[in-house]
Amino acid sequence: MDIRNLQQRLRQFAAERQWQPYQTPKNLAMAMVVEAAELVEIFQWMTPEESQTIAQDPAKLEHLGDEVADVMLYLLQIADHSGVDMAAAVERKLAKNALKYPPP
Repeated sequence: MDIRNLQQRLRQFAAERQWQPYQTPKNLAMAMVVEAAELVEIFQWMTPEESQTIAQDPAKLEHLGDEVADVMLYLLQIADHSGVDMAAAVERKLAKNALKYPPP
């Protein structure tokens, strides 16, 4: 997945719809949280075991994929509009986590 290309496609999509005035980091973060709630809702009344078998139901798996994608697309837009280099941020965070949580 080419993150920069995807961010460019998202900018173009928004521009074609004249959404730029609304695409602030604050608004995008709020929209992402709404989408994250929709993601959580899929699992709301499932047992942990049921949640691990969601891939066995194609309709549920597609719904899950849609919500995961929504969250990711908003996250990429937040990073883009805020000047965060996602690849660098992820690598930096993984390194921090490795120091904070060393293996036993």
